[in-house]
This record gives sequence, structure tokens and C-alpha cells, in this order.
Amino acid sequence: MADQYDAQWFADRLGDRTSRGIALETGAMIRSGLLPVGTKLPSVRDLAFRLGISPATISIAWADLRRHKIIGGRGRNGAWVMGDRFAPRPTRLVSTGNYGPDVLNLGIASPDIELLPPLEQALLHGAKASQLNSYQRERILPELEQVVRPSWPYDPGAFLVTNGGYNAVYTLLHALVPPGAPVAIEDPTALRLLDILEDLNVPIIPVRCDAQGPIPEALAEALKAKPVAFLFQPRVHSVTGSSVTRNRLEALGDVLKGSDALIIEDDGVGDVSETSRQSLGRRFPDRVIHVLSYSKTLGPDLRLAVLSSSASIVEQIQSYRSFSAGWTSRILQAAASWLLQDAETENIVRHARATYQARRHALASALLALGIEVNEGEGLSVFVPVESESFALVTLASRGIAVSAGSRFSLKSLNAVRIATSVLPLAEVDRVAHAISAAAAKPR
Repeated sequence: MADQYDAQWFADRLGDRTSRGIALETGAMIRSGLLPVGTKLPSVRDLAFRLGISPATISIAWADLRRHKIIGGRGRNGAWVMGDRFAPRPTRLVSTGNYGPDVLNLGIASPDIELLPPLEQALLHGAKASQLNSYQRERILPELEQVVRPSWPYDPGAFLVTNGGYNAVYTLLHALVPPGAPVAIEDPTALRLLDILEDLNVPIIPVRCDAQGPIPEALAEALKAKPVAFLFQPRVHSVTGSSVTRNRLEALGDVLKGSDALIIEDDGVGDVSETSRQSLGRRFPDRVIHVLSYSKTLGPDLRLAVLSSSASIVEQIQSYRSFSAGWTSRILQAAASWLLQDAETENIVRHARATYQARRHALASALLALGIEVNEGEGLSVFVPVESESFALVTLASRGIAVSAGSRFSLKSLNAVRIATSVLPLAEVDRVAHAISAAAAKPR
């Protein structure tokens, strides 16, 4: 079998010499049965020599197949075919563990259920939504648009409701990003955004950030690769808790002025943030796509986000969306409209905002007292650099505390952990802070 499927055999059958093409064509040969399970693949150097390309190109193709569990192995022992079927999955998301009741799970920065508004009255209103059960593909319910438009950070050409923030990003990227086109994204970033981009199998260009947001010089460098889009969080960073300052937003706009890249703004933390909404849409209304999720404020089971852009871009996104659901439930849209106008809901959201900030501030202050400085910021988590990520995770686990590995939120190898403060009881703050202090230290 080794002689039959040697480098020359592959070279005769691979027409596309790009890393993406090699991965696609090799995957097709595996799924068709031409390459049986167990087949050993030729060495990277031998195949690169036969194809007349760089070994790095083969390595990238093999890494993509390995990520999808189609091939296995690496190094001196080579690679081999593991399976002939695969289902795409969000690798970073599914790496989150399931923990028992005795573990304080601070791995997921989800909203505290106790801080969300009740939905009974809202859903009763939703059941009376206009055009209920119509197959008309309505982009946004008129009553919801009337509510969201006055507080939107700019005057957009059109709105579109989606089934949550990540559904919005997933849909718009699939609709607007051509195969193989690069996408620039802040680094670190939300792990589910990386999952979506990795599933698209497009080149991902990281843009370094500091406490004020993406660094303009890093964005300028990334734009040299001609990305089709730049994706960032314009208000509060869901991982680090830092906020994009107004001056930084303007500086990013100055850099983007010399590019034709789409500008995708993902406001996933939403209105539990104390920072005001902001957008580059007022400067670039024809290519900004602004996404606001209501999962953290009104509840994730409403499955609701609103995006805005030019009428032509929204039409492209809606056209792609018509292959599947076509529209978001009018019941949920009307329910959200009711909640956004309800005085008691406004009080609940205000209380949640203050509570989340108090929890985050309490942990940040406790860590600072122990000599560990984190972003002042806000949001639902803190991001803590550590000497060794694996040591930190094990140390915290041994103390009954689960957190997320910082490397899951980056394309680079990071030594950090993210701790969700949204569900952190104030009574546990000191214990968690001391555990983090021990975990952040250099392993002996």
C-alpha cells in the first residue's frame, strides 16, 4: 500500500497546488474510497518536491485535514487516513467540559439566569404578532424596528433579525465571504467566531489588541493581505472586558478608510455593558455590518439579534438565509419588542448591569491585592495571564474551579485563562482569587 500511494501517485492526481486545493482534493479522494482508511500519506517533503511547491503548503493542507479528523499522525511517523466521513463541528466550543455539581464552573461567560427578565407577558404579546404564521420572509417586524431604530448607533440602510448573534455572524460570513478570501479579526477574540472562520476554511489574519481595542498599526499591517472583511467587537470585548475608546474607534476608521474591506461589528455583550453603543457605520454606511445580540440582556432562549447594513448587503444576507429558515420567529420578535418597551424589564436590565460590574470589579480588585493586574474594563469575564496555561488549569481544577484556557480564544499560543465573572457569587471571590494567584505562578 505504501508503494501504491507514494508521492508520485498523489502528484499525478492533485491539480490544485494551493494548500486549500490540496486539502479539498485529498479529502475528496478519501471520501470517494480512492484512498482507503489506514493509508499512509507520503512525507511532506517528498510530496512538495513532486508538486514543485513549498513543504509549508503541504503542511497547511495536512493540518486542515487533521483538524477535521480525516487524517491523523504527524512528525517522523508521518500521517495516515483516519476516516472517510466527517461532520464539521465547532472544535473550540465543544472542548468545553461538563462538570459535576461540586465544581464552580466559571468556564462559560453566560448570563446569570436570575438576572434575566421574565418572559410570560412578552410571549403572550408575541403570540399576537402581525402576519403570524405567514410564509412571507420578513426581515424585521415593523414594531421591533420602531423600537430599535431610535437607539441604534447610526442610521442604517436596512435591518435584519437573526436567531442570535453568532447566527448573524455565521450567516453573513457565508453570504459575503468568497471561498478562500482572507478575513482579519481581533486577537484574542470570541472562540465561537474563530470556530465559524475555521469552519469556513478561510485564511484568518489576527489583529493585535491592547486595553483600548484593536491596535491601528496592527490593523494596517493586516490590511496588506487584502482581507475581504475585518471583524471586531466595537463596545466591550467578550474575553478581556476591555472597551474600545472613541479615539481608538476613530483611529481604526482612519486606517479602514484606505481599504474596501467589509467592517463587521459584533456587539455580543450588548446592553449589560455600561459603555455606550458605538459604530463606524456613520463613516462607512455602505460596508459596515453592525450586529447587536439580545441574549445577555433579554435571555438566550429568545434567540434574537438585530443586524444593520446597507440595503444591498442586507439583501445579500437575506438571500443566503432563504436557503434555510428564511426569517426569525415573529413571536420572538414581538416578544423582544414588548420587553424593550417594558419599564420593569428596563429596571431588571439596569440591575443586571450593575451586578455584573460589581462581580467583575470584586474579582479584579481581589486579584490586584494579590499582585495580579487585569483590565479594569467591564463585561462578564476577566482574562488573566499565567506562566503556564496547563499548570493553571490543573491547579484550579484541583481546587474545584473550572475556567477556560486562554489559547482557545486566540490563533497564537497564549498562556492565560479566562474566568467568567457573570456567574461568580461574591461569597466565592476571595477563594477564587487566591486559587488564581496560585495557578498563575510559575510551576516549580
